[in-house]
Amino acid sequence: MDIVDQLEDLGFVVMEAGNASEAFAILAIRSDIQVMFTDIDMPGGMDGLKLAAAVRDRWPPIKIIVTSGLREIAIEDLPDDSRFFTKPYAGRAVASAMREMVD
Repeated sequence: MDIVDQLEDLGFVVMEAGNASEAFAILAIRSDIQVMFTDIDMPGGMDGLKLAAAVRDRWPPIKIIVTSGLREIAIEDLPDDSRFFTKPYAGRAVASAMREMVD
């Protein structure tokens, strides 16, 4: 969860979800979320790629960043206008991408 601390230190308000179900619950009640950052490999029955696709379908304005330390993903395998970061990544690079995506 180092990225959470880094993003908060850079001025972002971060909501954390431990799995896809928690992410859906947060997104359902928070209309101010602009970017979702998810790992492909996460606990529960849905991985980050499926979560990203479901979020794009239900909340199209939300920008999506996907990460993995185990897999390399082609941009074609992500929802439109999404980004992919391999681990390890720099928190500032993720923050910069988030800012670009919402501007």
